[in-house]
Amino acid sequence: MLQVGKKVPNFELEVYYPATKSFGKVSLEDYMKERRWVILFFYPADFTFVCPTELADLAEYYDELVKLGAEVISVSTDTKYTHLAWQTTEKLLERVRYPMGADPTGKVSRLFGVYDEDTGLALRGTFIINPEGLLVGSEINYYNVGRNAQELVRKMKANVYLMSHPDEACPAKWEEGERTLKPSAELVGRVYEALKV
Repeated sequence: MLQVGKKVPNFELEVYYPATKSFGKVSLEDYMKERRWVILFFYPADFTFVCPTELADLAEYYDELVKLGAEVISVSTDTKYTHLAWQTTEKLLERVRYPMGADPTGKVSRLFGVYDEDTGLALRGTFIINPEGLLVGSEINYYNVGRNAQELVRKMKANVYLMSHPDEACPAKWEEGERTLKPSAELVGRVYEALKV
């Protein structure tokens, strides 16, 4: 399984593009050439119950994530054809415009440690890859707990900020424009004071 802070090896996925109702292929290598952030949003299966609520929630924040320089790819072990059928029939997915990745062999799901060998499905995994190809964010939930895309946006904003301010750190619940921390000997035991100044 990949570790946060390590380089992600190249992978490819066949995708369904809801915006154009077409199929294609994406690779991490191509996104890295474009200096893009990549957010992989694994979910168990099309035509299920929690999954459409998550993908609809993610669609609400897609434009904001794109403005931050990211491409979002939802991924399940379904085929691209199943993605097309699901996205065009499930009303919750009407606003989905990000690519929907097909991983029927589980190869990419295994790479990220979300593949469940007992079911052949992917757990709910969210992974943020920076433009240098490093895994900087990782979250895995079990099947029955949906995620919050608003928190994903917050984490993306923090990661984008920290990429250009590597000597700083973002505290809990940090929002864009708020005070950050600069780790140093003087800060040890004095985080309260640093945040209240």
